Amino acid sequence: MNIHTERLATTTRRHFLQQCQVGLGGMALASLLADDGVAADRGDIEIDSVQPMLPRNPHFKGTAKNVIFLHMAGSPPHLDLFDFKPELVKRDGELCPDEFYDGRKFAFTSAKTKLMGTPRTFKQYGAGGAWISDAMPTLPKVIDDLCFIRSMNTDQFNHAPAELLMYTGSPRMGRPAMGSWVTYGLGSENQNLPGFVVMVSSGSNPSSGKSAWGSGFLPSVFQGVQCRSKGDPVLYASDPAGMNRDMRRLSLDAMKELNELQAAELGSPETLTRIAQYELAYRMQVSVPEVMDISRESQKTLDDYGCKPGDASFANNCLLARRLVENGVRFVQLFDWGWDFHGTGADTGITDGLTNKCRPVDQAVTALITDLKQRGMLDDTLVIWSGEFGRTPFREGRTANSQVLGRDHYPDCFTNFLCGGGIKGGYVHGETDPLGFKIASDKVHVHDFQATILHLLGFDHERLTHFYQGRHFRLTDVHGHVVKEIIA
Repeated sequence: MNIHTERLATTTRRHFLQQCQVGLGGMALASLLADDGVAADRGDIEIDSVQPMLPRNPHFKGTAKNVIFLHMAGSPPHLDLFDFKPELVKRDGELCPDEFYDGRKFAFTSAKTKLMGTPRTFKQYGAGGAWISDAMPTLPKVIDDLCFIRSMNTDQFNHAPAELLMYTGSPRMGRPAMGSWVTYGLGSENQNLPGFVVMVSSGSNPSSGKSAWGSGFLPSVFQGVQCRSKGDPVLYASDPAGMNRDMRRLSLDAMKELNELQAAELGSPETLTRIAQYELAYRMQVSVPEVMDISRESQKTLDDYGCKPGDASFANNCLLARRLVENGVRFVQLFDWGWDFHGTGADTGITDGLTNKCRPVDQAVTALITDLKQRGMLDDTLVIWSGEFGRTPFREGRTANSQVLGRDHYPDCFTNFLCGGGIKGGYVHGETDPLGFKIASDKVHVHDFQATILHLLGFDHERLTHFYQGRHFRLTDVHGHVVKEIIA
């Protein structure tokens, strides 16, 4: 039984009416609204306080059971990867038209600059005729499994707020991350592993920091657990020096008794969450090292991904993501740092810099999709590849006279792709205008994107809520529509 339910069972009617915040009038109104269906079924999830990660049924049968979200932190230059603009190439070097520039704010461009067509070579692939540049040479092998959204749109043009909006539905800190909402709604299929796992490559956390996988006002058991592909998979999970497993068990039992006494006295659900977290950590000590050991894979698999056991690489993380999902982890989130292509140095230029950055990612993503498909896992695993916003169709202001080409932040248009989990393969959704400044058709806002992901998992995004500070919160805030056109 839930701890709050237990406490209510011992509360008298007089105490209840005295402490009720809304009063008799509010209760009467709520009753009338419920009869009319207005306030019915807001979707708050009943959580088992002892085993909060037990599997739960969604609102309806979804097509996806798990999610692997591949985030290119810094935001890739979509105009040099997936959104080919021949007209922009023709007008390369012209001053940016006033209508697209005047009255706008950009992150690093303050004076009018010149249009920049892509220096990359593009070809069309697959049944949907998707454009892919030479920076992604192996991705066309899985092209008919991919669904490109070329009409993505966000409200934020700086990294941290845009990442928070993508993952939490708000540009400000404090809201639960997407993975937290998913595990809150579905629980997990493996009680010996976290339901929500995060891994970072290329040496840095995303600009939004750990808020991108925090649990916000949801119970902390639903926050992302950061794992590493090098060294101990999870920090501080190992027993301290001089403590064996039996001693560890005894100490956890003692802390459990103390926490149960506090829970009975104060009734805080976070106290029971603490017990559940300690128990999960104990079980993880055995299960995590085995799952995170990619040396158990065949040499062919390691070569396909481009993995080197012991490295902290994106390729290793992609293979680990497959192993985690295969072992029942619900939501795996990979961040790869270094996609902020301003052109301030050779490594952030859209010629050689982009080629070098894409090479290992292109190989690993293609291998991940192929691997999932061969194992029969792609049908119910949703794979997402995205940045947090797009890049400008003109040159970045600071590097306008440089030999290295770069682009500024741009929230109005960007491209991402999805596959598996019920997504329509070989399909391109939405278009931008001939110069890449505006969305010409089928705009998909970040909240629409979130609503669609939840729909694929079996949730009505308006009903997956949590009551906090007087109202029902949800991932999509008060926005969002499911993009039905991309669903198979």
